[in-house]
Amino acid sequence: MKQNKESLRLLEEALKELESPKGSVLSAVQKVSRVSVILDKSDIHMWCQIQLGEQEYTRALKKFLDVLLVRQDDDSQEVIDELDEYRQELEKLGLKSGIHYTSEELGVKANKSGGGYVNIGYIEEMYADLLRTKRGNDGTHYQNNLNVHIHYVRKKAHELASKLFNDLKFTGTIGNCFDLLRNEVDDKLLDLDPVLAEQLMLAFKSVSSTKEEEWSQALTTCRRLLEGLADNIFPVKKEKTNGRVLGQGQYVNRIWAFMDSAIESDSNKALAKTHVDFLGAWLEKINKLANKGVHAELGQLEATKAVFHTYLVIADILEYLGESSMPKGKPDINSATIDELEALLGVSRNIAKEIFKYRVKEGSLDSETLATINGVGVKTVNKAKEEFTIDE
Repeated sequence: MKQNKESLRLLEEALKELESPKGSVLSAVQKVSRVSVILDKSDIHMWCQIQLGEQEYTRALKKFLDVLLVRQDDDSQEVIDELDEYRQELEKLGLKSGIHYTSEELGVKANKSGGGYVNIGYIEEMYADLLRTKRGNDGTHYQNNLNVHIHYVRKKAHELASKLFNDLKFTGTIGNCFDLLRNEVDDKLLDLDPVLAEQLMLAFKSVSSTKEEEWSQALTTCRRLLEGLADNIFPVKKEKTNGRVLGQGQYVNRIWAFMDSAIESDSNKALAKTHVDFLGAWLEKINKLANKGVHAELGQLEATKAVFHTYLVIADILEYLGESSMPKGKPDINSATIDELEALLGVSRNIAKEIFKYRVKEGSLDSETLATINGVGVKTVNKAKEEFTIDE
């Protein structure tokens, strides 16, 4: 699997940096961060972003730490309430005690002469400068405290990188069978329709929530997703096919009609169409129950089953989409598929996806904005100019 190979390569490089006295901790943390995105390890990604000085997290952590330090001398109810308020803010950001702000890390970050919550690369630069000039401090930063900070981040990053590497190399537990299917469907659906792909990803995220309203939303999203998919692969027709009406509301019939025309094998055709019929009928039943307010029967399990079935049906559908639906010839970078970005730019699948997602979010790409995307360097930008039509 390309993602696993790329992750192993990055982790090997990160571990070499961390195990060498002259290795760059900044470079290693950046590589671990990239792997955490590839493998969807959000907790590790957040920790890396904190070490890289991401202000979305560090601003809240600084406020929390400042109040925590005040509490050492002032244990009033007002300070306790303020501390709880900032702790809730951290939770809203997804930051977790014991992972993103352990006692050890708070102790290291609390020492401003050791750098505090700034980018670890800046801390390395300050330390190197003090060593080079043979100074113990510059009035703000102290050599020993900077070294303690670097040592902590090096140790923690090595611990995280080692665990990820061992999981990938020796146990293969990073991704299960459904992850393989989900990643493949997400990639292909992004090529077909980024909006639908985003809806499917949100539905998958919703079923893991603890909120009942998000489970209900996942069910609704699955139904709307299939409607949108039907619009893409088999537009509305006035004529019936095998006695089935193919109007706007008959999205299951239109998907069924697509299967009928796209699949050559009778046995495969029958199996695929049966699956579509089942999912469509099941979603409609669930939708009617929801509209009647039968909440007791609409739990997380039903939402999860809906999302899993939707992935399986879409996997069948995308398998039979012909190559004619893909752009041909030398593409403009603003209309290129993920496959074209990966192949023509010579980048990893994950970087190609990041480029694609950035383009969807911003509306277009040029050589300047391309260079700002994580993982894209000068070589890739030059390659883009050779292989694609791209504005300077």
